Amino acid sequence: MSKLTDLPKRILIGRALRSDKLGETLLPKRIALPVFASDPLSSVAYAPGQVMIVLSVAGASAYHYSPWITIAIVVLMFTVVASYRQNVHAYPSGGGDYEVATTNLGPKAGLTVASALLVDYVLTVAVSISSGVENLGSAVPFFVENKTLCAVGIILLLTLMNLRGVRESGKLFAIPTYVFVGGVFAMILWGAYRGLVLGDDMKAPTAGYEVHAEQTGLAGFALIFLLLRAFSDGCAALTGVEAISNGVPAFRKPKSRNAATTLALMGGLAVAMFVGIITLALATNVKMAENPARDLLKNGAPLGADYTQNPVISQVAAAVFGDGSFFFVVLAAATALVLFLAANTAYNGFPLLGSILAQDRYLPRQLHTRGDRLAFSNGIVLLASAAAVLVYLYGADSTRLIQLYIVGVFVSFTLSQTGMVRHWNRHLATERNPNTRRRMVRARAINTFGAFFTGLVLVVVLLTKFTHGAWVALLGMVIFYVTMTAIRRHYDGVSEELAAATEQLDEEEVRPSRVHSIVLVSKVHKPTLRALAYAKLMRSHRLEALSINVDPAETKALQTVWHERGIDVPLKILDSPYREITRPVIDYVKSLRRESPRDVVSVFIPEYVVGHWYEHLLHNQSALRLKGRLLFTPGVMVTSVPWQLDSSELARKRARKRAEWNAPGAVRRGPVIPPKRERGEKGAKGEKPGVTSQVPGR
Repeated sequence: MSKLTDLPKRILIGRALRSDKLGETLLPKRIALPVFASDPLSSVAYAPGQVMIVLSVAGASAYHYSPWITIAIVVLMFTVVASYRQNVHAYPSGGGDYEVATTNLGPKAGLTVASALLVDYVLTVAVSISSGVENLGSAVPFFVENKTLCAVGIILLLTLMNLRGVRESGKLFAIPTYVFVGGVFAMILWGAYRGLVLGDDMKAPTAGYEVHAEQTGLAGFALIFLLLRAFSDGCAALTGVEAISNGVPAFRKPKSRNAATTLALMGGLAVAMFVGIITLALATNVKMAENPARDLLKNGAPLGADYTQNPVISQVAAAVFGDGSFFFVVLAAATALVLFLAANTAYNGFPLLGSILAQDRYLPRQLHTRGDRLAFSNGIVLLASAAAVLVYLYGADSTRLIQLYIVGVFVSFTLSQTGMVRHWNRHLATERNPNTRRRMVRARAINTFGAFFTGLVLVVVLLTKFTHGAWVALLGMVIFYVTMTAIRRHYDGVSEELAAATEQLDEEEVRPSRVHSIVLVSKVHKPTLRALAYAKLMRSHRLEALSINVDPAETKALQTVWHERGIDVPLKILDSPYREITRPVIDYVKSLRRESPRDVVSVFIPEYVVGHWYEHLLHNQSALRLKGRLLFTPGVMVTSVPWQLDSSELARKRARKRAEWNAPGAVRRGPVIPPKRERGEKGAKGEKPGVTSQVPGR
């Protein structure tokens, strides 16, 4: 089995890396930018469209509110980036928002932030992949016709790429991210040149369409609500900003400075692209609608169900470069690819946060372990599974999925910035250096404004998106919070229980009065004789063999052979009229415990060791059931006495051959070293000693 699973694993994710190679996986800024910032950079492909889709409810005339909404989003982006630059300097350990909230606001606030971020990371993958499929579908209809299948397939591909390691996946992601950024800026500059210098009249493919207003004459509260909803949907451009603060340990030294520089660069690029696309969309008369088949009209008639609404960035590219032109195709391909890769922000943030939570005993400890490629493999697989389920349930529809989006990220934004305000207050209370105090006061002012602004946006998001699907994200946060609380309670309970064993107790108080050993016997053969010989070495107070009478003829034959061989261990036979094996043994062991509660019962089980996985189905099934039942019986110890069959010897030789060949991954596993007995004195054919013990009870 090891050979069968190891080869495909090495082909897919590469050779295993030693733990001391972890430093080689750290990222320079040029690779960290596409790895950690691909989500906010790529969100300009769908965030402008979401603003226009919401405004279309009031008709195309409402598009003139877009610049004001854009300004509000830009101010919010700069505020969040400036606030997180304080975070990465103050908390460079990689805990990010979770660590800030836990340290300054308490464990409950930290767990709330962690729950929000975990939900948001899952949604980042689902939204980015779904949007990427839709963008690619504007050029290749197959992707739109099979959205769900394509989205799940791309999630699987991204998972394999990330399992190969952060640095290796970062190199793969850098080129398309930079091509996308360069393509968007080329489109903005060329569009500005054509419009301002050449005076060309650029028209989007939908410029001649009309938008049917679902609600006309909006004013007062209704208009304000519509604008706030458009603003909240446009805030999708801010998702992923927090990933850099969570990923500080992945940067090269000086980690904090490099992370802060990457944050500033990401914020500047995202704002410039967002503003440029919105401006060109208005200049080229792009038309978008929430229900394009019904609300987009051509010559007064709805376009119908056959119409596919292309994203804003595709329509702007068609107007600027020409529909179907070389640069249009390049930008469409780069946009789709970078949206797929934008999910990589979550692939780096989710496993790292999961590892920190596992270290704090809020998640299973397996999430804290690095895999063969020094990536947090279990967290990557968990994220991919959750995102694939979400994509399947929502049919890879980015418009529906985005309604669940950004709730979690603004919860973390608000609590994190509030925690930073308390952080600076605590330090200002003891700091006396005037220069340092001025710097802290300035940082506190930035975080205070950030907390206020993001808190205000959180309220807006909850009010405008709750009935449109945000309640699902809130439900996910509650589920994560309750689950992590239960896991922590379990780990704490186990630690308390185990800690009692370290107390200074009288040796006589913990030592069992006697040891009652039982060897389970089905027939007299080599495994039974070995188990009996081994049990005798334990020098128990009482030793007996135990057999279950299922077939009277076989039981009588066993007793005859037992006496003929003169085995000096008493043989006890238990009747089983219903032909059960496990229950009589369990009942007998429990009866011994009831008679002498301070005695320990040691059960020896002879077992076969086979060399092929399918042979396990034919042997040791009764032993497995017995061990499973005895595991929960206090005061009972179970010892497996293995007998290696010839097939296991062949498996051992195959393993030794692989070790000598130095298969990929052998560095981590270590070579298979034959035991001394095998290298030197050779025993009887098929006879290899070895005993494994389990202590299921107390």
